[in-house]
Amino acid sequence: MATGLNVADFVSVSVVISPKAAQYRNFGIGLILGSTAGVIDTAERLRLYTSLDGVTQDFGTTAPEYLAAKDYFSQSPQPAVLYVGRWAQTATRGSIHGASLSPTQQLLSNFTSVTAGSLSIAIDGTAQNITGINLSGALNLNGVASQIQTALAAVVAGATVKWDSVSGRFTVTSPTTGTTSSVGYATAAPTGTDLGPLLHLTSVDASAPVPGIAAESLVSAVATLADKSGAWYSLQVATATPPADADHLAVAALIEGLSTSQSRIYGATLQNANVLDSTTSADLASQFKTGNFSRTFSQFSRNDPYAAESLFGRFATVDYEGSNTTITGAYKQEPGVAAEVLTESQFGQIKAKNTNVFVSVQNGTNIIFPAVMANGDYIDERIGADWLQNRIQTDCYNLLYTTATKVPQTDAGMSLIKTVIANACTVAVNNGFIAPGTWLGPNVGTLKTFDVLTSGFYIFAPPVSTQSQADRAARKSVPFQVCCKLAGAVHLISISVLLDR
Repeated sequence: MATGLNVADFVSVSVVISPKAAQYRNFGIGLILGSTAGVIDTAERLRLYTSLDGVTQDFGTTAPEYLAAKDYFSQSPQPAVLYVGRWAQTATRGSIHGASLSPTQQLLSNFTSVTAGSLSIAIDGTAQNITGINLSGALNLNGVASQIQTALAAVVAGATVKWDSVSGRFTVTSPTTGTTSSVGYATAAPTGTDLGPLLHLTSVDASAPVPGIAAESLVSAVATLADKSGAWYSLQVATATPPADADHLAVAALIEGLSTSQSRIYGATLQNANVLDSTTSADLASQFKTGNFSRTFSQFSRNDPYAAESLFGRFATVDYEGSNTTITGAYKQEPGVAAEVLTESQFGQIKAKNTNVFVSVQNGTNIIFPAVMANGDYIDERIGADWLQNRIQTDCYNLLYTTATKVPQTDAGMSLIKTVIANACTVAVNNGFIAPGTWLGPNVGTLKTFDVLTSGFYIFAPPVSTQSQADRAARKSVPFQVCCKLAGAVHLISISVLLDR
């Protein structure tokens, strides 16, 4: 045992770990919104996938969600993350999911030893006690579920019991739909071998019961998913019954109005060939354009109802923290999507209506063109602008959050903020989003129209002495103005060749 005085009486040392800075948002995450029942319920709403394999395990290879995910993950390089969400396009059934069973709990012998099983469970609010369930002949866990379902359906017609081999759990589903549809926790059975604990459907470890809900509008589902997660950035719908044009327009308006701190974009695949008709303005592409939606893009494809997912999938591969990584959508490929063969007139209508197409060119190539949003902005510039906004916002927040003392309300403090903004803009120069060029905007600070932005950006902050007393009392910074020159991209080339003898 140490004796004598504590060293801290003479030398006192404390260690403080600085807080972790806020993370940048990922602008390469897509959300596919589908309505396939039996996979993602309205309580879970959203499921994360890192490969097509995971989507295949859950949805098989024929569901719309899989077909859209296939287009998304077929890019090279491949996107890293995808969300799949659930839209209650029709009224849903109430259900309960048992706990995920361990390998030991999944042993068939646990179930085949039951010859007089009982299950007490409430369906649609009515308690049911099913007895005399014999599981001795079951050959696998699907067989166990089938035997229980047969006994349950004899009392509640249409009720189902399924074994989910992917999640390793049993699920009981009501035969009805809507707000009165429900399945409760299994309770103690009065006689026989109680199957509730064996199936792990009791309140001890089962998931919370999922009540049925009425059919919801597409825009309502999107609003719910926007509230549930700020992670996803781009949204596409993948359903066997396509949404009506009015649904698409409602979602486009919602996406347009969402907070810039959680900015999103929306993509829609158009299969109606009236987009190629110059005599109509009632088609969805024209309505998107009329709405001047800067956060919605569309793609015409008669061959693939989820082609727009492939278009965003290409942008999802961009690493904005890298060097020369930003891309234009034009001239890129859509693996697995058949190219459209169009006349020059039809292609002209595609461009005039600010929609996009994966089109066949006479030289044997197929390309995406023109890669624009509904208002005519280029998709890469829309995504890049959202990234830059988030980068500057996050960096400035982290300056305030991680500074152990304070950012003073002085010119020196404003210089700190200006440096942080400049660092973010420098990353934008490095990744190719902004670049040196002639400033064509208004006069800002010492920057004049037609001045050359040699660094690609200019930041102006007035002296702190010009602040109003009210702003100073509110501890606001001076207003910063950041002028950036977009690097742009070449989509068209004009060449004149003069030959002289």
